[in-house]
Amino acid sequence: MHVNLNTPELIVIAVIVVALIVAIAAAIFHNRKSRKDALQRRFGSEYDRAVAAHGSERKAEAALENRQKRVESLSLRDLEPSERERYIERWKAVQLAFVDSPRGALTEADDVVSAVMQARGYPVSDFEQRAADISVDHPRVTENYRAAHAVEARLRAGQTANTEDMRTAMIHYRALFDELVQPTAAEGRVAA
Repeated sequence: MHVNLNTPELIVIAVIVVALIVAIAAAIFHNRKSRKDALQRRFGSEYDRAVAAHGSERKAEAALENRQKRVESLSLRDLEPSERERYIERWKAVQLAFVDSPRGALTEADDVVSAVMQARGYPVSDFEQRAADISVDHPRVTENYRAAHAVEARLRAGQTANTEDMRTAMIHYRALFDELVQPTAAEGRVAA
């Protein structure tokens, strides 16, 4: 059976096809924009850092989504109350030591934060991976954690840092420490 289409019918079919293509393109654009917005809200400044590091939004977004999947696969847990108290006491000692030995206290602050992360279930062998993992659940403090670690790394390498840089680094470490010792129920994780 042969169907003969006249010009008005062809125009209607062409309009319908174009409308479908436009609708599909709009849906793809909306989905992409929603994905980008969600990742920007979740990761904050870490989103921009990932874009700069990966050279494109698409690659950065894929990397950030991989971070989320990686962290979801970790067996993260809240600290037991006794562990929490022990780390809080250790942190108080670090803060007191800062007055007499800022360099040593800063190194100890980095060690305490790493120990809390490890106790919570984060792998801690590589700093960049550690910061990436932390950025999933603690995006507000990740940039500052990176800055604090940079100051501490300079000191470990025998370079200098002024007192204000060390004081700021301690404040940054404290912000992450405070988030790490708190129960994570508000983040949607179930304590183990």
